[in-house]
Amino acid sequence: MKNNAAKWWALFVLCLGTLMIVLDTTIVNVALPSIRTDLGFSESSLAWVVNAYLLTFGGFLLLGGRLGDLFGHRRLFIIGLTVFTLASLACGLATEQWFLIVARAVQGLGGAVVSAVSLSLMMQLFTKEGERTRAMGFLGFVAAGGGSVGVLLGGLLTALSWHWIFLVNVPVGIIVFFLALYLLPRARTELEHRHLDLFGAATITLSLILANYAVVNGNLVGWLTVQTLGLIAVACVLLGVFIYIESRVPAPLMPLRLFRLRNIWTANVVGVLWAAAMFAWFFISALYLQQILHYSPLQVGLTFLPANLIMAAFSVYFSAVIVMRFGIKPPLVVGLGLAGAGLLWLARAPLDGSFLFDLLPSMALLGFGAGMAFNPVLLAAMSDVSPEESGLASGLVNTSFMMGGALGLAVLASLAGARTADLLATGAAQTSALLSGYQVAFAVGALFAITAAILGGTLLQPKTSATTAPLSHS
Repeated sequence: MKNNAAKWWALFVLCLGTLMIVLDTTIVNVALPSIRTDLGFSESSLAWVVNAYLLTFGGFLLLGGRLGDLFGHRRLFIIGLTVFTLASLACGLATEQWFLIVARAVQGLGGAVVSAVSLSLMMQLFTKEGERTRAMGFLGFVAAGGGSVGVLLGGLLTALSWHWIFLVNVPVGIIVFFLALYLLPRARTELEHRHLDLFGAATITLSLILANYAVVNGNLVGWLTVQTLGLIAVACVLLGVFIYIESRVPAPLMPLRLFRLRNIWTANVVGVLWAAAMFAWFFISALYLQQILHYSPLQVGLTFLPANLIMAAFSVYFSAVIVMRFGIKPPLVVGLGLAGAGLLWLARAPLDGSFLFDLLPSMALLGFGAGMAFNPVLLAAMSDVSPEESGLASGLVNTSFMMGGALGLAVLASLAGARTADLLATGAAQTSALLSGYQVAFAVGALFAITAAILGGTLLQPKTSATTAPLSHS
């Protein structure tokens, strides 16, 4: 792009599109009680308002990224944004249970495509290492910190009507659509082929959907039930079939040679553990604040504010400086270590926890940790990847975060629930039993973060820059 300022405006478009996707999950969670009352959902059927979105979102991240490589990241961003916006309108106008669930599934599909190609577009916009590191900090902050903003916004919009949590996406989506048409660039280079590996796409997408469904429903139906074990077994078989297909077809959806690059597979493993730890922080601490300390949704959002401000400061400036000075490994290890320390501090949170002593230190540690580590994880996942495969790498790391978060939340909720049930069986008070369960979840979340730090520090190699194709303004 000839105008350097235009690149940063294009980044603003990508961040705004990403923020729409990130906010959606937490906003919907806040509004679930109102949706249940208004549309008459049962407790079990209400879960599909969330699950329908998660299944298509997690299942199509990898395919969405690869489609961007084949047919243009800008084009796929606009298509995904359009699908997400129209589906949001449908959700907001829903008056029947089935209609809302179908619209949520379509919304997840659009969100997957936007998420999968946003990172690759950012990598193509910013080719200089310093600019790229700073730009990734902005995008990383939106992805990491947008969830807690959703708690605040969800509480405000639900007070008006639950319909507005979806309808608010429509004007924002329209604005982003027209800005994207003008500001997002096209790559000059063209692939020699546009062959889509249909069998590979079908097997990996179905495998991810089944695995995601097994995980998100594991606590509800039981981890050792025929349904859960059967779905996991079928997902593993499909994954094996996918790997076999990719080793045989001339134009694979996912070239297996990518996994010979140590930074890519290491960053994705770290991403799984990192996402699991972050879900322990965000969701379990929100439960602690609401169920134990009896905070309102607004108070919960404000409690996360210090961490968000610290993450913002790192994203805007400090993260890029640290990475440029020390590389990706030291800040990743230190950041994940600080996050682990923050979760360990929460693991000793008492029944009458105070904000200044029990919450603020952990939020500060987690803010520093997330602000320091998130950028290096993304940089490592995208390092040494050619522009023709940047969408695939982006879809892969997004899938790792998605599956890591879903699996981590399922494991943590299961452990917390089991601990609470054991204590209740011995006659413990409800509140004390809940607190003990949350403490176990925080401790295991800290273990996830510390394990990720050890793996990153041991296995990551110094980042080398991938060659990026020149871009033209469109």
